Amino acid sequence: MNKTLASLIAISVLLTGCSSKEEVKDPLTVDRPADDIFKEAEAANKEGLYQKATTLYSEVERQHPYSEFATLSQIRQAETAYEALKYDDAIAALERFVELHPGHEMVPYAYYMKAMCYYEQMTDVRRDQAMTRDAQEALEVVVNRFPESKYARDAQFKLDLVMDHLAGKEMEIGRYYMKKEQYNAAINRFMEVVRHYQTTTHTPEALHRLVECYTVLGLKDEATRVASILGHNYPGSSWYESSYGLLDPAQRVKLKDQRSWVSRTVGSLLKSD
Repeated sequence: MNKTLASLIAISVLLTGCSSKEEVKDPLTVDRPADDIFKEAEAANKEGLYQKATTLYSEVERQHPYSEFATLSQIRQAETAYEALKYDDAIAALERFVELHPGHEMVPYAYYMKAMCYYEQMTDVRRDQAMTRDAQEALEVVVNRFPESKYARDAQFKLDLVMDHLAGKEMEIGRYYMKKEQYNAAINRFMEVVRHYQTTTHTPEALHRLVECYTVLGLKDEATRVASILGHNYPGSSWYESSYGLLDPAQRVKLKDQRSWVSRTVGSLLKSD
């Protein structure tokens, strides 16, 4: 009888223990008011506890999906992922926000943050520039769709840097082809800079390299014409001095004859290309 009673007590204690374990909940996911969870998430984010912050922002959405804090938490999740260098997660969160709230006042900011995710992943010009092109496209969206927003000015500034970066890539490839004496391939790359990136810092060198290539190929008229365009648009450039040094006396005379070159704009070079 005593053994039976002892067994029953042991089973009871075991069941009670199991029950208590099942009732233990993660303190981060306990149901609470939206503002309380959000404040804790903000504190965790500020301390750099990104995983904890992400969990809490998600809880705001789960427990209070129609609250103002839920909408803000969606943006905060993207920012947290960005700070943690988890750019793919940040982009996914931003795209989700725009899809759910297309008319929200923070949509321009969401597009700007998406562009920044790509911008931060730009690589050296010696590597593939797919991410740089994604940054270009995303920044153009901000500049073109939200020109009056407070993000447009910075987006334009970064877009100029992106364009200069892409032009640098074309220049690197063009120089490589020159070293290999593949001058036609090099010309195509330098023309690409003039065609699509003529407002960048690489344009004067691109024009000079064209003069070099045309000179090597014996295309004197083309070399003189490009040198004329270079001198007209960048008269004080060292690249123009270098191009002038490549020309023979007859070419230099023609270069100085204003009547020989009706248009000396970069655009005129493209029209005849």
